[in-house]
Amino acid sequence: MIIVIVGPTCSAKSETAYKLAPLINAEIVNGDAFQCYKELDIGVAKPPKEYLEKIPHHLYSFVSPNEEYSIATYQKNLRSTIDEILSRNKSVIIVGGSGLYIRSALYDYSFNEESSKVDMSKYEKMSNEELHKVLESIDSEDAKKIHPNNRKRVLRSIEIYLSSGENKSSIISKQEHKPIYDVRFFTRDIAREVLNERINARVDKMMKDGLFDEVKKLYNKYPKSSQALQAIGYKELIEVIDGDLSLDEGIELIKKNTRNYAKRQMTFIRHQFDVTFYKDDNSLMEIIKNG
Repeated sequence: MIIVIVGPTCSAKSETAYKLAPLINAEIVNGDAFQCYKELDIGVAKPPKEYLEKIPHHLYSFVSPNEEYSIATYQKNLRSTIDEILSRNKSVIIVGGSGLYIRSALYDYSFNEESSKVDMSKYEKMSNEELHKVLESIDSEDAKKIHPNNRKRVLRSIEIYLSSGENKSSIISKQEHKPIYDVRFFTRDIAREVLNERINARVDKMMKDGLFDEVKKLYNKYPKSSQALQAIGYKELIEVIDGDLSLDEGIELIKKNTRNYAKRQMTFIRHQFDVTFYKDDNSLMEIIKNG
């Protein structure tokens, strides 16, 4: 059995997965693009230590913050993890809010990892802003998904276009994108205003729990252009450290960006997954129990 608990941030996905896992003899697998990173803990709301100790969790805290973790790599990691868990006759619960990562791994996405050699020297000399403008001109859809400071991913998308004559978004759109597993998707039915209240409260708690100190340690250790530090909660506080925002402005921006992100998450989920909504954990258990 493969269950995916997908949904917006602050919808209690990790708690639900933790309660469900022992009932269906399952192990939990990360479906979040940033919880894979070591040293990012408070700001990405990783499952608490007691969860990790009692239920096997996979694909959490294993990538260095100065490394890029791509969708293609996640696809390979998730598929191999699923196969390994299922081979032991256990069920799988994938939990997270990174819909595109989850979809790419569970559906028949293929990535053109190997491309013919092209001369990238012209582009390697460009600034991050110039590179991103080039990407916008050849693949505006992919440009929206990649931060201008994520130089490696921008260069990779440009390279795909130059080597194949077709942009990455076009290549992906031609694939059938059918599930390759027998999988069920579930999302908590939560009112927008309730979710926004939870988001605001969580950000306040993260600050009390030491998020600013966590960001300062990462800032002093890794380049601020690192993919890991583009996560919401980190990039805003980096602006505070740089003196571009006051701390109060940074906190309010985290809340605003998180609320906007939650809205985008739900839009993606509704359009990209055949999802079943549940009201609370008990109702989810009943739905799964009754097939």
